Amino acid sequence: MRQLIKVGLTGGIATGKSTTLDYWQRAGAVGVDTDALAHQALTPRTPTWDKVVRIFGPKILNKDETVNRPKLGKIVFADEKQRESLNRIIHPVVEKMWIERIEKLERKGTARIAVVAIPLLYEVAAETKFDCVVVVGCSEPTQLARLTQKGLSKSQAQARIRAQWPLPTKMDRADFVIWNDGLLEVLHQQAETIWANIKETYHAPSKN
Repeated sequence: MRQLIKVGLTGGIATGKSTTLDYWQRAGAVGVDTDALAHQALTPRTPTWDKVVRIFGPKILNKDETVNRPKLGKIVFADEKQRESLNRIIHPVVEKMWIERIEKLERKGTARIAVVAIPLLYEVAAETKFDCVVVVGCSEPTQLARLTQKGLSKSQAQARIRAQWPLPTKMDRADFVIWNDGLLEVLHQQAETIWANIKETYHAPSKN
């Protein structure tokens, strides 16, 4: 059974984590997106959904009972205590989900590298669960521009940035850093270099 290399992928909001994960999946990694797992955890009528609705009220729901994430976001990013309440519900459930996926991959023994994208990886002290951690960063003006292009106001975008650890702190603790402040092809070049470095450092076998 081949050993699975476990890579933690994190960074600031709107820095390019999903783009990097997509690139590495095309290169052969098994990707786990914890944002997608959080969506799954909030499926209507699940225990997690029920807890969130009890705390934040039915006002956060769409007509089909799915959670309206923009509405919930406005609440939790305007109030640190509310955000902490949400995190205490969501984070343990999502962590259990991605750990189970990794364990399943390890039992199967067919995957070489798994990349788990966790926006708050350092904040929840998950770095020890990985062989290495990659941080994707960019300048704050670039973060603000990307977030406002998605429809957030400048103050809403700043609140989301401030809700995470400062990017320099994350980059200082990382094994590898991707700086995504420009062209997509530059991100891809860095991702390719780090991908090769991870395979060489952690001895991933080549494809036949």
